Amino acid sequence: MASFVISECGLRPLPLIYARPRAGVVSRNSSKPRFLHTSKNFSDLKTTKSIQFFTGVFEDRNWGLKVSAPLKVASIEEDEEREERIRYVNGFGEQKEESGFDPGAPPPFKLADIRAAIPKHCWVKDPWKSMSYVARDVAVVFGLAAAAAYLNNWLVWPLYWAAQGTMFWGIFVLGHDCGHGSFSNNPKLNSVVGHILHSSILVPYHGWRISHRTHHQNHGHVENDESWHPLSEKTYRSLDNVTQTLRFMLPFPMLAYPFYLWNRSPGKTGSHFDPNSDLFVPSERKDVITSTLCWTAMAAILVGLGFTMGPTQLLKLYGIPYWIFVMWLDFVTYLHHHGHEEKLPWYRGKEWSYLRGGLTTLDRDYGWINNIHHDIGTHVIHHLFPQIPHYHLVEATEAAKPVLGKYYREPEKSGPLPFHLIGSLIRSLKKDHYVSDTGDVVYYQSDPELKDPSK
Repeated sequence: MASFVISECGLRPLPLIYARPRAGVVSRNSSKPRFLHTSKNFSDLKTTKSIQFFTGVFEDRNWGLKVSAPLKVASIEEDEEREERIRYVNGFGEQKEESGFDPGAPPPFKLADIRAAIPKHCWVKDPWKSMSYVARDVAVVFGLAAAAAYLNNWLVWPLYWAAQGTMFWGIFVLGHDCGHGSFSNNPKLNSVVGHILHSSILVPYHGWRISHRTHHQNHGHVENDESWHPLSEKTYRSLDNVTQTLRFMLPFPMLAYPFYLWNRSPGKTGSHFDPNSDLFVPSERKDVITSTLCWTAMAAILVGLGFTMGPTQLLKLYGIPYWIFVMWLDFVTYLHHHGHEEKLPWYRGKEWSYLRGGLTTLDRDYGWINNIHHDIGTHVIHHLFPQIPHYHLVEATEAAKPVLGKYYREPEKSGPLPFHLIGSLIRSLKKDHYVSDTGDVVYYQSDPELKDPSK
């Protein structure tokens, strides 16, 4: 039985590990604990051996996902039991054909199987192509601002706000690619471009990059996920009425991102601006300080522009588009993990693995917006392999679908604008409130007593 490490060069065999480690905290020479989870499924991806998503990473840093060899050698009986189990997963076998597909069951394929199905050129990062998208987006942003300032007409301003806010969201996605290393193989280029793009829209590049890495490494895990993770019932019941309203009643959840950067979400502590936050380990302090200083410099530039052109003009040119961008970010990130017509599982403990957690993410179709925000709607493959450049995600997804089978949920086709997703958002916020405090495979539950202040 072999296990493999995913690398830029392909698959590399790992030695077998016979001793089963205990689940627990890994310090990584740090006072900040990091958690490992053990699993019985030897096909799962875990956090025990680092791999790099791209070459040329900062010399003193490891940004990679982590995988492990099997915790033990399975006996013949265990092999037969596993084969019997997976025979009825993913829609195969008479038993599952009768009872239906179980999205919480372990998949009958490995991460390596998905990777092998994706064409090799999809992994190639072209810095010139990536920079061409940056040049395009920046040119559009300045062009829209210049046109709106020149026309200065109240018939034009609402159109400008919608268009510019959407472009800010596209700028964010390019900076997000820099954070994943899918922008290029040059870490200095990724860092410089990432800081410029993210600071321009008031996002602390390294602070957010590190917490987003945590999100990808723990996607689908109830406690350890970082982005729109579910609240346990105990945490949910401890919230006051105001906090519940702000989290579940529109439009408040769509305005959450700046507050998340400062305070994270309920049940978690720390700030993306504080180098001593629980989000970071001591070796990341310099990076966080650098990003916080860049954010502060951008804030100072905006204050200066406010004195130069007046606060009203700054609000129209930058302030309102910024909040449109925030709404896009919250809208898209929420719907990539919520709002499917069928309930999807969240995991804890031995049932969680990188592969099973990633398979609970959702692809979405945004119509015309797909190109503007760089196909981030192709989210399943992005979550499993964030080192793939955005301009290869669609092709990689099509290649992986035969392997994923029913674990891939085909997105509903959008018109020119994704108005159909508003209904999915509203329905999810009305019923996806918390998960059980116990259990390793759990699903969202609803609180019928949660009051809608709009009624």
